Amino acid sequence: MKTLISLYLSFFKIGLFGFGGGYAMISLIQDELQKHGWLSLDEFIDVIAIAEMTPGPIAINSGTFVGFKISSLWGAIVATIGVVTPSFILVIILASTFKKFSDSLYLNRMLKFLQPVIIGLIIAVAFSLSRVSIVDFKGVIICLVVLITMIKTEIHPILIIIMSGLSGALLY
Repeated sequence: MKTLISLYLSFFKIGLFGFGGGYAMISLIQDELQKHGWLSLDEFIDVIAIAEMTPGPIAINSGTFVGFKISSLWGAIVATIGVVTPSFILVIILASTFKKFSDSLYLNRMLKFLQPVIIGLIIAVAFSLSRVSIVDFKGVIICLVVLITMIKTEIHPILIIIMSGLSGALLY
């Protein structure tokens, strides 16, 4: 029971402070998992890979996967509910008050302030994950090709992910 409560509270915190969507939440998820010692860094990278490949938001998929790994079906349910609870509460509150404050200078300034913070979180996660994910020259080549492809073309990211996976399967 204590583990389930810890899972709920950890993923509730991730859902509460995870502004900017799934990629921005990755660093929060990593911190929580390391704090509790639930997964190693290699296992965490696998979780992120699985969460990105499966349909749905990364935070919810990660919560479900980690919860299942820690405490089977009940862990998956509790972690998933934990990560969506803050959003559910916020949407209910904001839906009723947003129209009233949508022209607020303070709200617009706060949202503008959060944009670079979110970008910084995503960059920090990219560096953190790349240290473990890019382990040899082949990985560097795949990474550079993906980066250049994303910058220079308008190929859909899902197609790039599929091509990267195929490249990794062929090269490794």
